[in-house]
Amino acid sequence: MANDSYLLLYVNDPAASARFYAALLEQEPVEAHPGFALFVLPSGLALGLWRRSEVTPPAQATGEGAEPGAELGFKLADAAAVDATCAAWRARGAEIVLPPVDLDFGRSFVARDPDGHRLRVFAAGEEEKR
Repeated sequence: MANDSYLLLYVNDPAASARFYAALLEQEPVEAHPGFALFVLPSGLALGLWRRSEVTPPAQATGEGAEPGAELGFKLADAAAVDATCAAWRARGAEIVLPPVDLDFGRSFVARDPDGHRLRVFAAGEEEKR
């Protein structure tokens, strides 16, 4: 089995989504075409943004206006980093749907990308780090 790992998000406008993620991730895509853009994250995971109308076989929606049933998670070192990242993303125009809050597992906030994909940024609490 190959060792490269990819996460593919189906998007309406790959160029607009690439601009959004470039601003949030503070890096440019390593590949960009009219129907697709690719980022390689520091962990080595590749994030692909694929034009929804070009996915083969076609992707099935779960309902009109339904929110995607998954989240893209970004783990940070501590609660202060979560708060700072939320402020930076908000300043870059990200829609924050859950401001920083302490949850059972640690500090977290949730944003949405232009296609409604949920982006959870979090730092594990002390109990979770053990």
